[in-house]
Amino acid sequence: MDIHEYQAKQLLSEYGVKIAEGGLAYSPEDAVQRAREIGGDVWVVKAQIHSGARGKAGGIKICRSDDEVRQAAEDLLGKRLVTHQTGPAGKVCLRLYVEAGTDIARELYFSLLVDREHERIVMVGSAEGGMEIEELAENRPEAIKKIHIEPAVGLRDFQARKMAFALGIEPKQISHAVKTIKGCYRAMRDLDANMLEINPLVITGSGELIALDAKMGFDDNALFRQQKISELRDKTQEDPREMAAADRGLSYVGLDGDIGCMINGAGLAMATMDMIKLAGGEPANFLDVGGGASPERTEKAFRMVLQDENVKSMLVNIFAGINRCDWIAEGVVQAVKKLNMQIPLVVRLSGTNVEEGRKIIADSGLPIITADTLAEAAEKAVQARNEVVAKQG
Repeated sequence: MDIHEYQAKQLLSEYGVKIAEGGLAYSPEDAVQRAREIGGDVWVVKAQIHSGARGKAGGIKICRSDDEVRQAAEDLLGKRLVTHQTGPAGKVCLRLYVEAGTDIARELYFSLLVDREHERIVMVGSAEGGMEIEELAENRPEAIKKIHIEPAVGLRDFQARKMAFALGIEPKQISHAVKTIKGCYRAMRDLDANMLEINPLVITGSGELIALDAKMGFDDNALFRQQKISELRDKTQEDPREMAAADRGLSYVGLDGDIGCMINGAGLAMATMDMIKLAGGEPANFLDVGGGASPERTEKAFRMVLQDENVKSMLVNIFAGINRCDWIAEGVVQAVKKLNMQIPLVVRLSGTNVEEGRKIIADSGLPIITADTLAEAAEKAVQARNEVVAKQG
């Protein structure tokens, strides 16, 4: 789960990370009022969407008067911002963060990430902040410093100092930098975050260290014990299909293809999508119904897949271990009848009670295409999709 910049900054400030004064705005009038409350003569109006590279998309505007703040707010609110992280669909800006202008002397990069390969949290920093870290990593990897943190011990002071020196921070600012770095680590650890990025982390003209931007991502599986974080979720910034699935206990990820998938087990789902691509098709989604897929749960999964208007055919691939093929078959038949399904459906069942499941489908009288193997199921799903496209064309 991702959160907005202003939410991440508020969390980090509670752990001793210094941020610039700012306020949230939902209208041009709000934005002007926030600027007046902040004071000064320079403000930054920032679109709040779940994406980086907002500046390149025109989502960050520097203003020097109330009129400029008002105009910036009018331009940004309701605007669909498209960045390399949002994809071509972009994300709509529905709230703004108005922040005091900062006297920037230097821009740095700092982040904490989960390194699954090393089973550690890795601290990443660069003395060259304010730019795309991906570009820097590709073109000048030597400019990036990485320090792995042993989870049983946690971040040590010497590691924080080592990172501070790697960032080129002056000796008189080291203690402030160590406090900031350790605060970030505590926030990540305490709040079950899996990503924390500050780009840029700036040194001001007066020598202060300020998080000028902040991004945080959290482990969905830990939200049950992080009620405070769970309440920060902004569903308007997420795929509505994925949100609806999560609310119903299903694991769904929308993709760009047109062959709908319903599978039990994440590994089998990945293999099924690979087989669809191998057969010349493109999956429309990743959908794992889990091990306890009752007929009611199966029907919910069907509804999720069929909400995507791009779906031209659907593939159900079930390997029943904990589950039972007859349960799945009952759910499939029930869903097809209730939803008046108009697109071709391919079903492949294997495992516990497979013969009973196949019999239920055969006796249903419905035009369901069956397959014995995954390869055969993928080929039939792609073939059915091609026939639908040919008819529509």
